Amino acid sequence: MPRGPAKKKTEDTSHQSLESKLWATADKLRGHLDAADYKHVVLGLIFLKYISDRFAQRHSEILGDGPGADPEDRDEYTAEGVFWVPASARWPVIQAAAKQTDIGKRIDDAMTEIEKENPHLKNILPKGYARPTLDQRRLGELVDLIGTIGLGTAEHQARDTLGRVYEYFLGRFASAEGKRGGEFYTPASVVRTLVTMLAPYKGRIYDPCCGSGGMFVQSEKFIEAHGGKVGDISVYGEESNPNTWKLALMNLAIRGIEADLGVEAADTFHKDLHPDLRADYILANPPFNISDWGGDLLREDKRWQYGIPPTGNANFAWVQHMVHHLAPYGVAGFVLANGSMSSNTSGEGEIRKNLIEADMVDCMVALPGQLFYSTQIPVCLWFLAKNRDDGRGMAGKELFERTGEVLFIDARNMGFMADRTHRELSDEDIQKIADTYHNWRGDGDGEYADVPGFCKAASLDDIRKNGHVLTPGRYVGAAAKDDDGEPFEEKMARLTKELSEQLAEGRRLEDEMRKNLGLLGYEL
Repeated sequence: MPRGPAKKKTEDTSHQSLESKLWATADKLRGHLDAADYKHVVLGLIFLKYISDRFAQRHSEILGDGPGADPEDRDEYTAEGVFWVPASARWPVIQAAAKQTDIGKRIDDAMTEIEKENPHLKNILPKGYARPTLDQRRLGELVDLIGTIGLGTAEHQARDTLGRVYEYFLGRFASAEGKRGGEFYTPASVVRTLVTMLAPYKGRIYDPCCGSGGMFVQSEKFIEAHGGKVGDISVYGEESNPNTWKLALMNLAIRGIEADLGVEAADTFHKDLHPDLRADYILANPPFNISDWGGDLLREDKRWQYGIPPTGNANFAWVQHMVHHLAPYGVAGFVLANGSMSSNTSGEGEIRKNLIEADMVDCMVALPGQLFYSTQIPVCLWFLAKNRDDGRGMAGKELFERTGEVLFIDARNMGFMADRTHRELSDEDIQKIADTYHNWRGDGDGEYADVPGFCKAASLDDIRKNGHVLTPGRYVGAAAKDDDGEPFEEKMARLTKELSEQLAEGRRLEDEMRKNLGLLGYEL
């Protein structure tokens, strides 16, 4: 079937062309706004376009139902999970006024009206389109530009296109914002690695620091790619940054994902919005090494089962918060700075030791550098699982028992440079890592075997001998070098001859230098 892959490649190329064209054009319209502010301007308009398109699609369906159907009956929309869009807020009305000098006020009014009619969106949609610093002529051009997305396509294709554009813009804004971009965006290849390894088909998914919701979007894609239904999972999250929390809600709404992100943005440590949640899968990219997390106010917190985390670094507070929220056979996969694998500062080593000795650590993956927009700090992936000792890890699936063993994967040499400063893991890299993990766990399609330089299944005794350090490089060893077929005796004779010739040439050059220096009156 040679035409299948070719067609897919063409589709991918066309998507990339549309996305990059939209970004290049929209970026020219930015004017004097920095990326952090402009992000909300653009993504808010994409969201407005999406809900209006979805409304229009449902409107056409109702008209096709024949006499008696009322396309202005809001119940006809809400019953199908479609947001009700007031007449003045519909995209054709907005776009018709794109050239008007008050286009910003019209958009602000549209956002306000939509929030009034849809309680779930209250205080979520961005405003401020009429601000003096936002050029209204350029804003109108941006409206016209976004108006081209999804036109002439089926509803699900339009939704997917808008979703991909939203996700693409999130990534580009993260790159443009640099360090600040990491507050709301985890690189897609890192998210895909976590999701492919955890394989969340059914159950409750939780992200305690969900950013713009990338973990949930990627989980949805995984489920659909494997023939499942998004309704098979329940999504829970929390985010402390109010603007990022709003981005996440819009991102999930575009994807049609129902999620409980709480009624407000909140600090996970000090206001846990899901105190009774026990999740089957936890995916997270906590902020690295934060020192001002208020740990001094939480010294007696019940979440610290494996040791009190230091007040100067929240890494192991995040780890234990996630363990606390795992279901009896739940599994967690998350990103942490490499220092978490070996640090002994302020009791971190003792907490790590306690997690290991409790047989909670399932797998460790060392990632290559330059994956993140926000930091050059090397990072790793942790995978923790509850109740591995009865062979039913991974959300209760019956698996080969891996108690008393940890899988180490060294992926530092994987990936490719997507641009001058950022690296990405390829689909092949991600699949190799995930296949290795699943084969080791017993639910993959192949047999697991240690590969020198890449992966090693180490016993708890091995880890104890290494002082409970979890750095994969300590366990996987060096990659085996290919045998060139040259007999050892012949190779040594050849190399010895080459060395002798090089030493002789070195002596000749030394004599030549001495001679030349002597002619200049300098003796060595």
